[in-house]
Amino acid sequence: MEQNGDMAGHALRRRRLATVATTAVIVLIGFVEPALAAQVGEDFCSTDMAKTIKNVFDIIQFGGPLVGGTIALGATVAIPMVRRADIKKELKTARIQGLIWGVVVAPLGAPIITFIMNTIVVGGNACTL
Repeated sequence: MEQNGDMAGHALRRRRLATVATTAVIVLIGFVEPALAAQVGEDFCSTDMAKTIKNVFDIIQFGGPLVGGTIALGATVAIPMVRRADIKKELKTARIQGLIWGVVVAPLGAPIITFIMNTIVVGGNACTL
């Protein structure tokens, strides 16, 4: 019987050790990453990854209102032509979502990504995105 108790204690110690080791690795990575980002700084701004991120958010910024406005306008035009109340409700929801995501949220993408790129990713150095 003592062997079972000893085995359970050994397993518990191993689990605790694994938990402590995992926590230590996560904390070390958390402290090291900002320092690495500060060292990279302006070097990151000239990489292809930064240019790709800028291009993707440009597409979202300028394409979002176009798509959202088209969906909202299409739903607005279609509502009087539909007889069923459930479909009218879905079209009204599509119209509202088109306005919210296309006209309100998408244009905010550029300031948000500029803040993330300048403050978080490159450690406070300004990328001219």
